[in-house]
Order: sequence, then C-alpha cells, then structure tokens
Amino acid sequence: MKDLAALCSNLGFADVRTYIQSGNIIFQSQLSEEQVRSGLKNALAATMGKQINVMVRTPAEMRSILSKNPFPDKEPDKVAVVFLTDAPPKNLIKNVVAPGHEQVHPGKREIYVYYPEGMGRSKLKLPLEGAAATVRNMNTVAKLVEMTSS
Repeated sequence: MKDLAALCSNLGFADVRTYIQSGNIIFQSQLSEEQVRSGLKNALAATMGKQINVMVRTPAEMRSILSKNPFPDKEPDKVAVVFLTDAPPKNLIKNVVAPGHEQVHPGKREIYVYYPEGMGRSKLKLPLEGAAATVRNMNTVAKLVEMTSS
C-alpha cells in the first residue's frame, strides 16, 4: 500500500491515504474521474506489468452508496457493494442465480448484495458479462466514508 500511495503522490494527487491492504486509497485531485482512472490504470500497468482495473468514486458518491444501502438492518459484514465502472446490466435481477438465498439490489454504478451465510460460503452468480468489478463489505464502505469526512 505504501507503493500505491507513492504512485498516487507521483501522479500529483494530494492528501493520499490508504485503508487496509485491499487497494483502497483516498486522495484529492482536480482531474476528472476519467483522467484519474486513466492515469492510475496507466501507472499501475507500467508498475505491475499488467492491466489493473480501477474504480473511482467521489466522497459524495461514497456517502450516497452508504446511505442507500437497501439492507440497513442486516449485519454490515454480510452486506457487500459490488463497485462497477458503469451501470449494472438491465437484466441483472432476472439472471441472478442465488442458491444461498442471497438478495441482490442494483444501484447506480454498484450492486448491493446481502449474503445471509456470508460471502465466503456463497455460490451467488452475478451476470456481469466480463464487466470490471470490485467488492467491499459495508463496514469498509462506512470506514472509507468516515475517512473522506475527516
């Protein structure tokens, strides 16, 4: 994570901070979302020798994602947010295979999932058709929102 923070600082991002060992990074930039994503993808590819998908959200978007959690009464470690670069597929709910009674709710550029037995035991199949995605549980989302507020 120190290397990722240094990479972001070298790209000109300000107030760079990381959270846990999962690629979560918070920073300030005057660049557009696409400029940030493109700059990070290119820098990561040069450093890692392969393409790495990058998801970018503003503090306001993160607060909205947290506040729109459709499962607020469920254990936050069993509620996940699947972050996407674009909107979820229109036919998402129709094509979900949820043998463990998982509940799925599409958002703007994310998908909320409640895993009653936990994510590690789930056999859930989301029809994302090769879309880039990354998943964080609601505890992590809440912590990232808290970090953007300080």
